[in-house]
Amino acid sequence: MTILITGATGQLGGAVVRHVLDRTNEQVIVSVRSPEKFTLEGVEVRQGDFAKPETLDFRGVDKLLIVSADDHDTDVRIKQHENAIAKAVEHGVGHIFYTSITDADTSPVGAAAVHKATESIIRATGVPFTFLRNGMYHENYLGALSADTVAISTKDGRVASAAREDFAEAAAAALTTTGHENQTYELTGSTSWSFPELAGDRYRDVSDEDLIASGVPAFLVDFFVAIRNGVFAEVRPDLEKLLGRPSTPIKVTV
Repeated sequence: MTILITGATGQLGGAVVRHVLDRTNEQVIVSVRSPEKFTLEGVEVRQGDFAKPETLDFRGVDKLLIVSADDHDTDVRIKQHENAIAKAVEHGVGHIFYTSITDADTSPVGAAAVHKATESIIRATGVPFTFLRNGMYHENYLGALSADTVAISTKDGRVASAAREDFAEAAAAALTTTGHENQTYELTGSTSWSFPELAGDRYRDVSDEDLIASGVPAFLVDFFVAIRNGVFAEVRPDLEKLLGRPSTPIKVTV
């Protein structure tokens, strides 16, 4: 069995590689844009860029994890994913795993459009798939939650977030075990929290317009609106099932 992981010089992809190596003696390959940045031992490194499909080499791969690209342009990102998927089909990959977002097909969050389109492209190939719909990362919010003043527009909206390491470990569990063909996993933390709850008297309720005026990017404000509207509040069981334990609770250091 050969497992290939893309984006392995990134934080999520790199963590997935470490957890896969801890769990299996099967051959592990990474595909990265800058091979010189990948330093783990015992892993075959292939240079590959989603934007340049001619560089992608997925030959001999049984299980491929496509870690979502990080370009902020929706159309560019979808095209990059499409390139990787097409190459996976061309090279006869047996099973495609993809890191998506919670409720990708129905989410009102603008960023979900990339994932909805990518999932559709993967389904259309007929190749067995596993969609790892990652929820929010603790790490996305720790900086804001640790500030002297937590000024945000989420009100009492809740977030069922989990640690990046938990999502990486769950991906590794799926990659190294059987029975995940054509499955969609909604991955959230075991508990939810709100900004007023964790920030206490440091919390300040502000408007979306205030945040944008202060320089917060509109795509981030879009996520705060989603939190306020309960989009990321639901606790799902799938992450616990893949981990075999509750997710790591969020911990704020002030």
